[in-house]
Amino acid sequence: MTIKKLILPALLVASLTGNAQAKKNNYELSSPGGKNTINFALVNNAPTYAVKHGKDEVITQSAMGFMLKNDDLTKNFEIADVKTSTHDDTWTQVWGEKKNIRNNYNELIVKLNSKDKNKRKLEIQFRAFDDGVAFRYVFPEQGVKDSIFVMDEATTFNLKEDGQAWWIPAYQENRYEYLFTKSAVSTLNKVHTPLTIENKNNVISFHEANLTDWPSMVMEHTTDANLKSDLVPWADGIKARYKGGFTSSWRTIQIGEKPGDLIESYLILNLNEPNKLKDLSYVHPFKYLGIWWGMHISKFTFWEGEKQGATTKHAEQYIDFTSKEGFKYLLIEGWNKGWTPAWYENKMHMFSFTKNADNFDLDKVVEYGNKKDVQIIGYHETGSNLINYLKEIDEGFALYKRLGIHNIKIGQVGSKLNMKEWHHGQFGVRYYRYVLEKAAQYGLAVNFHEPIKDTGERRTYPNMMAREGARGMEYNAWSEGNPPSHETILPFTRMLAGPMDFTPGVIDVEEKMGFNNRRVHTTAAKQLALYVVLYSPIQMLADLPENYEGKAELQFLKDVPTDWEDTKIIQGQIGKFVTTVRKDRNSGDWYLGSITNEDARNLNVQLSFLDPNAKYEAQIYADAPGTDMTHNPSAVAITTKVVTAKDKLTLMLPISGGTAVRFKKL
Repeated sequence: MTIKKLILPALLVASLTGNAQAKKNNYELSSPGGKNTINFALVNNAPTYAVKHGKDEVITQSAMGFMLKNDDLTKNFEIADVKTSTHDDTWTQVWGEKKNIRNNYNELIVKLNSKDKNKRKLEIQFRAFDDGVAFRYVFPEQGVKDSIFVMDEATTFNLKEDGQAWWIPAYQENRYEYLFTKSAVSTLNKVHTPLTIENKNNVISFHEANLTDWPSMVMEHTTDANLKSDLVPWADGIKARYKGGFTSSWRTIQIGEKPGDLIESYLILNLNEPNKLKDLSYVHPFKYLGIWWGMHISKFTFWEGEKQGATTKHAEQYIDFTSKEGFKYLLIEGWNKGWTPAWYENKMHMFSFTKNADNFDLDKVVEYGNKKDVQIIGYHETGSNLINYLKEIDEGFALYKRLGIHNIKIGQVGSKLNMKEWHHGQFGVRYYRYVLEKAAQYGLAVNFHEPIKDTGERRTYPNMMAREGARGMEYNAWSEGNPPSHETILPFTRMLAGPMDFTPGVIDVEEKMGFNNRRVHTTAAKQLALYVVLYSPIQMLADLPENYEGKAELQFLKDVPTDWEDTKIIQGQIGKFVTTVRKDRNSGDWYLGSITNEDARNLNVQLSFLDPNAKYEAQIYADAPGTDMTHNPSAVAITTKVVTAKDKLTLMLPISGGTAVRFKKL
């Protein structure tokens, strides 16, 4: 571990601090491999930090601290103690994109005392990894009798370079569900994290980890290439409320040489606590079908009536297909009372979580599924009326436990929770954590839609399987749709936070049934590739059963796993293309997914990731010759060839096309 007091030139000391204490008030922490360095300094008694990647400055001297209602914790400090340590171990994910994860960092803990009459204590914890850096604040219990109100966080991120940022806007009606924009950092307003920035010599991503009882951080542009933490407030403007002490989430800065390095970083998971669940018997990765896409393309309705999707008859038909094709899980949306044609509007909708909709019998459907070895996935749409939901949550979860249901999708459609609070403020953070812990008590694994952003809590609570938190597949059904570049941006932005329930697999990309006169802006082969490119431990086969019937490419969807031994990014440029390979956790097979944007391109892939002592059958699902997004996009060409680690594949990707490959070990 490298940690030292900085010996600064006399002129620089004078310019920074103007006093002789500067030498002992500067500390430097390097990562185990020396790739990243954090500098902490008290400048005029105010805490600051800076970050280097190798010799390149990434973050220049930036402010730290926060404001309480009656205390300014940004200045007038002295250092009370400094502690250092190093950590290196490897832990195993219950499920994930990589089985064994090394957690190797150096740590610096700085304890500060304020010199004013309140004598406040503040602790700042820094960790330096070879894939990035992180820090958080600890306000220890110190005899404060009144309620503590956090009014602002002063943390700034003064970037050395005005790089190109990939961003979505914050404080908007549709939460995180926006298309990404690329522009200079200096042009930003208020944006969500993960915020990915491409610099001349590196690429970085700002996010947070272990968000437990702290408001989400939004990044606010101030001047030049400078950003500031903006905590999402309660409705009354207060950012956070506490009794006694508190701990912030980690501010994370992942740093790599190329975009793919960010995807291969597990810094955020490493900053979360180890698994707390004793019973993991119900936590399993899987693939599922659903009575879902039919509603979005208007074949069915969510509500009761002649086009009702969730009927016992439809459920049994879907169960029959799911069972016949060897899948084990089925999601049924709209099974309960409360659905209306205005269900998605910002109103305090009154859903029931125990009463069947007309024409639907949950007990009968579950019993039928059990006979066919198909498990039903529960669904609760709250409509963001949490007052109603939390009154019924125990009764609703108990119903699922009685029926042997162990997976649940929970929606929070609405611009604000209870039409009042942001989904990603402290109110929302506490709500989502409460529901997750409650679900664990009933043996339920959770898929949140309209969620709080992922910050790695799946390590601590492995029943947190996946979530939405971005524009997913459904936007292709009833809007202008997602452009071809969208899926080539997500892996380097939203997906850095964690798994996404994107719901891929629509192979009738032209929606030939014509219910909405819309289309998916990809080829069918690209839809197959998304199962490898966009990670989730639960993957939906989103299309209608009749669109899979008799299709040879369905075999890839049967084969592709949702739990992995290892993940590697072979190549990629944000918004242009990406090639991902993953090794199956339960066999010697590898899988490849490669996708492109609006531009056709040929990509060469070296197969050096394969076992050098083995042969593989490459089962290749590619766009048929002459196919692209607008020309026969559903045509998939399936070929096989024997390959080894010494071989190379040339992937021919048309406009918004893709290739999916299973490397079956021989």
